[in-house]
Amino acid sequence: MEVVLSICKYVVMNEKEILLQIGDNIRAERNRARLTQEALAEKISMNERNLGRIERGQANAKRTNIIAILDALDIPFESLYKLK
Repeated sequence: MEVVLSICKYVVMNEKEILLQIGDNIRAERNRARLTQEALAEKISMNERNLGRIERGQANAKRTNIIAILDALDIPFESLYKLK
């Protein structure tokens, strides 16, 4: 139920706000895992600059990159869509 409510809140957010929120959640989870951007980028075979752009909400990540991030951080999909 909580996930549905969180996703419903995204309906009223614009794309930039959504990208910023997802980026903030990725950064928070990366920090919780005690990984640098460089370490996570290497772990998922992504350019560190691209990961930084995703975390800052400046880029929309491909599904394959989102899946790689979820796997590398060992977190569920829902954790990227938590609203603060």
